[in-house]
Amino acid sequence: MKMVSVSEMVAMERATDASGFTYDQMMAAAGRALADVILSYAPFNGPILFLIGPGNNGGDGLVACARVQQAGATAIPYIWKRKQPNDPLVAAVNDAIWAEQDPDFATLAELVGRSDIIVDALLGTGNTRAIGGSLAELLRAVHSAMNESRSAQPPLIDPAHPREPKQVRVIACDCPSGLFCDTGEIDPLALHANHTVTFALPKYGHFLQPGAAACGRLTIADIHIDRGLAPDDAPDVLTPDEVAAMLPKRPPTAHKGTFGRALIVAGSANFPGAAAIACRAAYRVGAGLAHLAAASVVGQLVAGQLPEPVHTVLPSDMGAIQPDAVPILEPLLENHKALLVGPGLGTERRTVEFVEAFLTGRLHARRAIGFLAPTENDTRERPTLPPLVVDADGLNALAKLDSGPAALPPHSILTPHPGEMSRLTGLSTKEINANRWDVARRFAAEWNQIVVLKGAFTAIAHPDGALAISPFANAALATAGSGDVLAGALVGLLSQGLAPWDAARAGVYLHALAGQLASEAIGPALLASDIAQYLPQALAQLRR
Repeated sequence: MKMVSVSEMVAMERATDASGFTYDQMMAAAGRALADVILSYAPFNGPILFLIGPGNNGGDGLVACARVQQAGATAIPYIWKRKQPNDPLVAAVNDAIWAEQDPDFATLAELVGRSDIIVDALLGTGNTRAIGGSLAELLRAVHSAMNESRSAQPPLIDPAHPREPKQVRVIACDCPSGLFCDTGEIDPLALHANHTVTFALPKYGHFLQPGAAACGRLTIADIHIDRGLAPDDAPDVLTPDEVAAMLPKRPPTAHKGTFGRALIVAGSANFPGAAAIACRAAYRVGAGLAHLAAASVVGQLVAGQLPEPVHTVLPSDMGAIQPDAVPILEPLLENHKALLVGPGLGTERRTVEFVEAFLTGRLHARRAIGFLAPTENDTRERPTLPPLVVDADGLNALAKLDSGPAALPPHSILTPHPGEMSRLTGLSTKEINANRWDVARRFAAEWNQIVVLKGAFTAIAHPDGALAISPFANAALATAGSGDVLAGALVGLLSQGLAPWDAARAGVYLHALAGQLASEAIGPALLASDIAQYLPQALAQLRR
């Protein structure tokens, strides 16, 4: 599903109106969709308060308010600066209260205090001005009343059963008022929503921080605008249907060879768990076989907790892989459909040399003592790497090389978090986080690689400029080893024959969905192995 700027959405609305589906019909569709979401929260413990503004956003809110009243729920429209004479949308609702008749906002505060849901339909996606004047006073009154309601002391306290404080849900129409939908900036007075209902397509600000955090759950409602009107190069928000279509088939006549062999080069004496987590994730997304190539100490520890992987022992010094491992690995490449290098390798100098030798061939030629750079006359054919994922310390090793990721086979999948991206690019993490989409696109093109820039709403960039955004922002994924799960899932999908671009997008989505399912079942503080454990449930949910 495409994501658009405010001006692109305006152009799509204009084209839809010109084609015969009018602005009034779009507003009616938007109001119906908003009302449906509101009514899905029934039964209600109090009235539904609609905060209505002067523009089209307020019009959507009035349509929704009328429908909620018609459904039998108690809905109260509180109208700010909507002065059109004989406004039919206002005439369609009952019990309207005008902000101008409530100068000290005492009535508003009383309504907020007893409301079950507050619907924010004050400002729409086109707002780019800081909130001030009477609207600022109105929103301060709402915040004050909500805070007072939350802090009310319960009449009875049971120390063994923590109370659930009164929760007033905020549902935003199109966007929280004060969110700048092209930049993700948000006004300090904005009402943070539990649920945002936007129309036709999501807007940039729904997925750009800090404003994205104010949107809560996001519903994209159809209002009969052709989504094909969006620009071809618009970013893509991953959806369940889209990801489900990418998943590899699981024919009943399959054997383990059908689902491929994944070669995983990972782990060190200090980080043996990374190898185990990556292998587990590769299996959990359906790889037929995971083959772990690691130092002996790593293999022994992994085998004790995960018996399924095949093992190859690599030369090591104090548990760190050495360049002498390259000739051992090269014969394995032909029989594996995908390769992962990096989780938990460590950053020892000789391990960095190993990564350079293995991935770029720069220290490839075997000599009498150690590895030396190949000469111009060295014509020995180098083995072709299978589809490749480079993660964690594999990326840190590349950052120490002059050529960096550009020396890898094209369309390899790189999975940096902002700190690793900083080391790879020389940009500060602040610069990266302020321009995540542009940074991911720029370096995917520069390196000719697929860049998975991890974080809330992970960005996946293709060298041709395509950009996909994960719809998940879940703090439960912020746990040690979570990235190893993602890396293992990616190599597992590659081993089953997915193209790198599909594997990157599907793997990111599956990883985040597994984290969401795990946090719903277990709680917000997860182990990485919990996330891996829920990958099959995530797959099953998508396949359904």
